[in-house]
Amino acid sequence: MTTTQHGVSFAHQFVDRVRRTPAAEAFRYRDGSGWQSLTWQDTRTRVWELAAGLVDLGVAVGERVGIASGTRIEWIVADLAVMCAGAATTTVYPTTAADEVGYIVGDSGCVVVIAEDAGQVAKLRESELPQLRAVVVIEPAADVTAPDGVDVLTLQELAARGRDLLARRPDAVDERVDALTPDHLATLVYTSGTTGRPKGVRLSHANWTYEGRAVAELDLLTPADLQYLWLPLSHVLGKMLIGIQLEIGFATAVDGDLSRIVENLGQVKPTFMGGAPRIFEKVRATVTLRTQGHGGIQARIFDWAFRVGLAASRTRQRRAPVDRWTAARLTVADALVFRKIRAAMGGRIRFFVSGSAPLSREVAEWFDAAGLTVLEGYGLTETSAACAVNLPQDTRIGTVGPPLPGTEFMIASDGEILVRGGGVMTGYHGLPEATDDVLDPDGWLHTGDIGELSDGYLRVTDRKKDMIKTSGGKYVSPQKIEGVFKAVFPYASHIVVHGESRRFASALITLDPDAMKGWADQHGLGALDMAELSRHPAVQELVQSGVDELNSRLERWETIKKFVVLARDLSVEAGELTPSMKVRRRTVENQYVQELDELYR
Repeated sequence: MTTTQHGVSFAHQFVDRVRRTPAAEAFRYRDGSGWQSLTWQDTRTRVWELAAGLVDLGVAVGERVGIASGTRIEWIVADLAVMCAGAATTTVYPTTAADEVGYIVGDSGCVVVIAEDAGQVAKLRESELPQLRAVVVIEPAADVTAPDGVDVLTLQELAARGRDLLARRPDAVDERVDALTPDHLATLVYTSGTTGRPKGVRLSHANWTYEGRAVAELDLLTPADLQYLWLPLSHVLGKMLIGIQLEIGFATAVDGDLSRIVENLGQVKPTFMGGAPRIFEKVRATVTLRTQGHGGIQARIFDWAFRVGLAASRTRQRRAPVDRWTAARLTVADALVFRKIRAAMGGRIRFFVSGSAPLSREVAEWFDAAGLTVLEGYGLTETSAACAVNLPQDTRIGTVGPPLPGTEFMIASDGEILVRGGGVMTGYHGLPEATDDVLDPDGWLHTGDIGELSDGYLRVTDRKKDMIKTSGGKYVSPQKIEGVFKAVFPYASHIVVHGESRRFASALITLDPDAMKGWADQHGLGALDMAELSRHPAVQELVQSGVDELNSRLERWETIKKFVVLARDLSVEAGELTPSMKVRRRTVENQYVQELDELYR
């Protein structure tokens, strides 16, 4: 059977995984200060109870159940339960504002919402949601108040209802699973659009099972692997990684607390982890700044080791053998520096996977130099996450790899990337015209990204709508410039390149509070807050040095002539970032239009 014709549902895939390896570890999760494990059979018991509870609540086949929660074991179990009950999950980021939560829950027609806590439930009270019948709370609290006429119960109470139903009707959930087909709706994921209302992307069971089968064919992973998962499960990349797990059978350690990533890596000792570029940028910046802060011989050894490591990495990228002298120095560099970096991440990482946004070459090379491979991939919500990924045996830095088995790419005459394959969505929920705008009759999805194919490997250069044309007629790629800047300037958090119809390119820059704290303490400015630091002449000089380094790597017309250091970082809460941490470029430019105009006077 080919990857494009896998004839089962996601629920069948879960059932099959439990049947094949019932006693194997499925998930590991934090319980207080320690970790608890679930076998596949344990997971099945929890899933069946919750699925039966949903059936008992009257959730019908095809109806939508929302999950508004951070990444945790309950999210995974609830999502599996929704699908085993024959319903479809609508994902809601926990950081989503109340008005947008109301829009997503209402537009998708959710009849039940599984909410993490009282704060998530409170958002539901701000909208008219006539179809909503019940709210299930993961973390019970005395002050939970649902909208009028909506029942409230805890996750434990839902499971108890399920156990009661299964005692009366043991086949209640099996009947729902047996009725599912690959074409049934499995998930509605609302694009955290950078403009306008989000659109609900309809992903079928076949989309998810395709992803698992396609990645399995690449032989990247085995049942012996251990994944560390912190990614938002409301995002397709996190959800896809669970689908791959069901197909292959490895275990996953789950904790959505970003502040504990490094600590957890040391404890869990995973063999792989998926992440967004910002995580890898922060790791690189933190390690580099910490070592430079020590100064002296330690900093010099660190810099020497990475010069050696980068030389070896670039030699490997040219498909040339590393000479004996470089190999000998690399052995010393590894013993003095690189081995310690890998040990801090658990010591067993075979590779990282980077997705959701472009990863700069400088960051990828830094990790490769340290013996930590980052496999950059490419995908959209509309493609169920991955449609391309680099391979460990042939990683080509600067590309997002070849297409997954069963996926095709085509480059349109204007450079736009078109995708066709088993992961492509069935359409936008309730928006046939918007669907027709991006999905043509031959099944090609128009991605809105610009790129090129070389020897079967895809390179993504920018978003079509983000390309800047200066008043002099020169085209500027913001993503390229922004990626380079964050790679060369470890104190940066975000940069937004501006210049459409302007004489030159400029930028709005925000600083990383964690990185700046160490710098400020070292320079006697530790008493200043971020707003005060952003205006300080020494900080302006520091940022100028980063911009100068950036400009040295760009074509003349791409260089940043002027910039503004903003008083605070961009945030989801202020509407400047999407829940998946992408910059809402137009929102930021409109918000700071006066500052930008001043740069061109």
